[in-house]
Amino acid sequence: MQLETSYAGEIIAMLEDAQDIGYTYVVFASYPSERELRPTDLNFFDRLGDALDHWEQAVGMPGYGLMEADHPTYYIETDRLLEAVKKANGLIKEEDMNYNNLENLKDELSKLGFGKKVADDMQKQMEKGGSEFQLHDRVMGNKGQVDLTLHFRQSGQSENYYFNKFEVSLLNGKPLAEGEKYMVVNPDIQKDSKPVIRSFERAADAIEFFKAQRNNAVLASGKDWAHKTDLARTENGNTNYVEKDFARTFKNPGINQTVFVERGKGFTAEHAVNLIQGRAVFRDDLLKLGGEPYAAWNKLDMDSQKDRYHNFQMLQYHVPTFGFDLEKTLEKFNIKELNDDKKREQLIHSIQQGNRPLVTLTKDGEERKLFMEVQPRYSQANFFREDGKPEKREQFLKPEHQQEMKLGKEKGQSKAQEQGLAV
Repeated sequence: MQLETSYAGEIIAMLEDAQDIGYTYVVFASYPSERELRPTDLNFFDRLGDALDHWEQAVGMPGYGLMEADHPTYYIETDRLLEAVKKANGLIKEEDMNYNNLENLKDELSKLGFGKKVADDMQKQMEKGGSEFQLHDRVMGNKGQVDLTLHFRQSGQSENYYFNKFEVSLLNGKPLAEGEKYMVVNPDIQKDSKPVIRSFERAADAIEFFKAQRNNAVLASGKDWAHKTDLARTENGNTNYVEKDFARTFKNPGINQTVFVERGKGFTAEHAVNLIQGRAVFRDDLLKLGGEPYAAWNKLDMDSQKDRYHNFQMLQYHVPTFGFDLEKTLEKFNIKELNDDKKREQLIHSIQQGNRPLVTLTKDGEERKLFMEVQPRYSQANFFREDGKPEKREQFLKPEHQQEMKLGKEKGQSKAQEQGLAV
């Protein structure tokens, strides 16, 4: 497609108008390269499903194609085409466009819940100008260290970078201290007569690299090589030492999931950290294949095999069709925070993000602080002490719900006895 066109002014005006009224996607026919882009080629849509429907209907037309053949969903965003047309027609300076790209990516990171440090690291990497790069972040979850790896790739059509996915990994074992990293050295690999030290943020990456070394190698952790703790060593290609507290991690570094995002939309960093720890998160901005929105609780199916992309399948409990009502579930318990409108709102929001908030429960007139998480599949809430051990939920039910539970158990026992007699 020839983007340098005599219709540039008219096309840019159309694209800018489309942006203003919410037409996010544009689909267009790709004619032979000698033909310039024309306003009549453009078809605008406000929903992805409609854009895909149009593409499916037109895909059989001779010469029909796309500006970016490698785009997985065969459409292009209106603002990306606007940027490309301006650049092709000399209406935007490269340095200005790159600055806009930087600001757009910072906005995407902010929407997904990544902090200033990640944004600053991204800017440094973009200034270096590599074709792709990764960024790392680390948080402490209630089940251990959670590592986040963000993937950025430069477009083949411009110098712009795109952020389409990140990985979330739950470490199986002792977490690193603040400022520490994993390091691997193989004395046989040297530069300027000195061994080359490779640094890693994730245990899985360090272990994989370490196991691939031949002859002698050391895997360590610490702030630098001068202040390291050896975790594993090999001699003549055989591992002959693994530090005791690191043995579990060395054998199984942990579990991970790749999270795909699109222009700052998708599961957030907070969502991902909680999903990988086995909790459910709520989203009301999900889209069906046809573009129809829906709401659902989402939870990783860690009891089944991963898919061909090495990801856990996502279990979904649609709202309201599945039947789980968070507020009705909470109302069954003597939770003090529910009596204050502001605290109630904060509690519900925290649970929807997949967090494990600390709540005040009342039993026999006495207050207790416990962590809580919900199980949408069973329409239940679970409570945990600070040491992670569970508490029986029944003891915190309101009297009327205790009676309901008792009647339910008695009904179940009676049914079981009837079935036994029938046999």
